[in-house]
Amino acid sequence: MNPEGNKGTNPKKTQKLRAKSSLHVWSGDYMGAFDTQTSRDLEFNAIRTLLLGYCHNPSAQERAQNLKPFRNRKRMVRALEETKEFLQIRRESIPFPAVGCDEIHREIERLSIRESVLSEPQFMRLRVASETINDVVAALQGRDSINPRLLYLLRNVKTTTELIDPIDKVFDAKGNVRSNASAKLVTIREDVIRVRRSINRQFIKSLKDCAERGWLADTKEGFINDRRVLSINSTHKRKVTGTVLGQSNNGSITFIEPAINISLNFEMEMLRDDERKEILRILRDLTQDIRKLLPLIKAYQILLVELDWIRAKVQLAQEMGGDLPGLRTESGFHLIQAYHPLLYLQNEKAGMNTEPQTIALHPKGRMLVISGPNAGGKSITLKTVGLLQAMLQSGLMVPAHPNSEMGFFDALLTDIGDNQSIENQLSTYSYRLNRMKGFLEVANGRALLLLDEFGTGSDPELGGALAEVFFEELYHRGCFGVITTHYANIKSRAAQLPEALNGSMRFDRESLEPLFKLDIGTPGSSFTFEVATINGIDNDLISRAKGKLDGRKVRLDELIGELQKEKNTLSKITDRNLRKELENDQLRFQLESNQAHLDERSVHQQTVGEEQNTALNRGRRLLQFVDRYQAESKNKELFEDVRKYLAMERSKLDNAAKATIDKRKASAARAPKKRPKHFVERIQIGSIVRLRNGGKERGEVIELNQKHALVLFGSFRTRVELEKLTWVAH
Repeated sequence: MNPEGNKGTNPKKTQKLRAKSSLHVWSGDYMGAFDTQTSRDLEFNAIRTLLLGYCHNPSAQERAQNLKPFRNRKRMVRALEETKEFLQIRRESIPFPAVGCDEIHREIERLSIRESVLSEPQFMRLRVASETINDVVAALQGRDSINPRLLYLLRNVKTTTELIDPIDKVFDAKGNVRSNASAKLVTIREDVIRVRRSINRQFIKSLKDCAERGWLADTKEGFINDRRVLSINSTHKRKVTGTVLGQSNNGSITFIEPAINISLNFEMEMLRDDERKEILRILRDLTQDIRKLLPLIKAYQILLVELDWIRAKVQLAQEMGGDLPGLRTESGFHLIQAYHPLLYLQNEKAGMNTEPQTIALHPKGRMLVISGPNAGGKSITLKTVGLLQAMLQSGLMVPAHPNSEMGFFDALLTDIGDNQSIENQLSTYSYRLNRMKGFLEVANGRALLLLDEFGTGSDPELGGALAEVFFEELYHRGCFGVITTHYANIKSRAAQLPEALNGSMRFDRESLEPLFKLDIGTPGSSFTFEVATINGIDNDLISRAKGKLDGRKVRLDELIGELQKEKNTLSKITDRNLRKELENDQLRFQLESNQAHLDERSVHQQTVGEEQNTALNRGRRLLQFVDRYQAESKNKELFEDVRKYLAMERSKLDNAAKATIDKRKASAARAPKKRPKHFVERIQIGSIVRLRNGGKERGEVIELNQKHALVLFGSFRTRVELEKLTWVAH
């Protein structure tokens, strides 16, 4: 299958298909309305390439090359949850085996052939695979509720040494066949050692003799065909008894096998042949034993490929800061602090900052028209939406805040950039008309449209009118979409339609620099003349251009620009005020805590003083009783006074306790009624809230725990205690 095209495409029809630009939606697992052009528009091939670099095995690499968005939601969710579970294991530094070992499909092919024999490296690959799977099973044991998806992958395997034990009986740790693999092999290798010693002993004797006679060359000895030979100066070669096996390049050295070793080397070759035959027999028997475990080995292969693929996706997620957002069952999305992954990686490498975007499409606001200056970030925002949606539906994590939410689309339709076709003699506008025709064939409420510079390429008035009609038609078909445009009539129509909305990219008119931040609710100025100024166009030419326009048009553009300027200023002031407000809250809380601590200490000290005075008075009174006590037992009056004193003190304690209870009751009766609820219990992720102490600025909750919420006020994020917030809406 073509990685990007449709199944069974006939190359002869390529030109015709490109000219028509028709799209269709498959009924299978993968999105059919995701053609080569869409992949090119969104730079999805770059994601495939990045992912390919992390894949270890050919099967996973093939998946990366053929990566395509799912149309089957269940398969998408399963792929995402598998990746998320593996990513969580990595983030929590939970011990987990490396799963990048070689796959074993060739071993499976060999085992499927009768009488075939596996080689030594193939046995070792099977052993490593079995050991790896055993380690994976052990690592995930007892994590049923934490890693259910990964555990499901292990359903056909178990911890077993059925494969490892027979291999370990034959092979040592270095992958060599053990001498004790059979009794015959033991005998053969003992004979090999004996003969080798004899060869070395006789050779050393011949070497010493030739050295004493001065016949040896500087190298003294060498190896030819695994035989040890003497390096003899060619002038003395006839003096040495033996077999000539070769000469040096210039003929000055002759390599001679000593005659005394010829029979021994022949015996060694016979023993080596016997050893090879015995090893082959051992491996054949071992292969027969292993062949019985073929179903288990096939399960290993499937699992190894899956784990390698998931691991590659996790490494890609870690590189670009990807995570799993909340998954909606319906179409739409709410991206919070989302990054274009390729731009993020590029800027990260260059040490530059990347501005995140927060953008949402939902049934009541499903078509967003973004306007603003060129080079202001419109196209990047649009591509961010499309690329993240394509990545998510391909089972990849996306670089956005995990509290984001993303839905599911049956079709992803793009028209981005200048796509002239010289081959088909199509202009940019003709190409876009053909592309739009294809969109209209599949557009519905489950389609996401991404249209850049919508309506351009023709006469502004005529092209704008046709673009407005297309916009209305797509809107009435229930599509979701992000559209960038400079056309005023498209902006105006978006403001009139209840489920469409305008957005604009901020621009600093003072510094004449784009801010790369998206504002929802108002259209933006194209800042045509400001951008011209940035690019060094002479002011006289700009003034002449303004003079040729309708004054109302110039004034409207200036008003929009002023509005954006004021909005930027207001946003900065709001952020600053929010920070001051939160700082004041913290100082007030600290002051109240300090005052409460001082009050508590004061009350405690006063209580301790009163208790000490009471104890002192009681001690004095007790001393008086002691002084009155007489040893002759004339103490009846004394004991009566003691009894009366104790009864009086007991009465005082009872009255004090009763007074404390009455005081608490009176205090509770006088206490003001509780302040009205601020509906803290209603606050959840996505809720709109404001600060309780009279704050008017509304923010969105993007993270929540039992005591605090992370709130996004415009572009300003802060963590606030729940008791300081008031719920406004969902």
